[in-house]
Amino acid sequence: MRKISILLVAILVSFTAFAQTAPTKAKTVKEKAADHFMVQLASNYWSGTDAEVSKYIKGFSRSLNVYAMYDKQFKSNPKFSIAAGIGVGNSNIYFNKMEVRITANKPILPFVRTDTGNNFKKYKLATTYLEIPLEFRFTSNRDNPNKAVKVAIGGKIGTLINAHTKGKTLRNAAGTAINSYTDKENSKSYFNGTRLSLTGRVGYGLFSLFGSYSITNVFKDGVAPDTKLIQVGIAFSGL
Repeated sequence: MRKISILLVAILVSFTAFAQTAPTKAKTVKEKAADHFMVQLASNYWSGTDAEVSKYIKGFSRSLNVYAMYDKQFKSNPKFSIAAGIGVGNSNIYFNKMEVRITANKPILPFVRTDTGNNFKKYKLATTYLEIPLEFRFTSNRDNPNKAVKVAIGGKIGTLINAHTKGKTLRNAAGTAINSYTDKENSKSYFNGTRLSLTGRVGYGLFSLFGSYSITNVFKDGVAPDTKLIQVGIAFSGL
């Protein structure tokens, strides 16, 4: 994740430099800074997954999304705009006493219960996508967007760049820690390489509530039930 963060910072710096130096034609409407940088703190949920698997998913599976956006106002009404960008979308699903064997060489992805033997105190399945978001936006006060009602609807398309599981602190069935061993496995073989999602957010000033629903499955056809990712959370947008 550190390498991904460094890459994202480089993208953001390049994007900012381009936005400041690129030549522009004369405009009759003065452009205002409008949510060129967006950070989302998300809670993740799976829809459609097997009921037995759902019982072992922890309630608050958190993650982070970060995007650089370019906002283009409508000349006819500058309160409305279209924004496109690039960034990284992350999803973490946390399990309690269950492991997901993503490196298994089997036709069906194994979800393995570990409640009767050794298990990890913390265990997650993480996916990271390089994403291109697109939003149709409304801002009630373009002259002062930090004190404005903001509404946005749109979508995003992403390509999978990493999928891994990570278990930390091995313990026995009674819950007693055995050691601080960390196990990490990487494989994209069971996962859908493309993610297409519908998005929406509403808020005031720098903060808003957002939601995202993937219309493509998390996993490839046939290896697991048709599982969709749902994200809800808080977004910070500014600059």
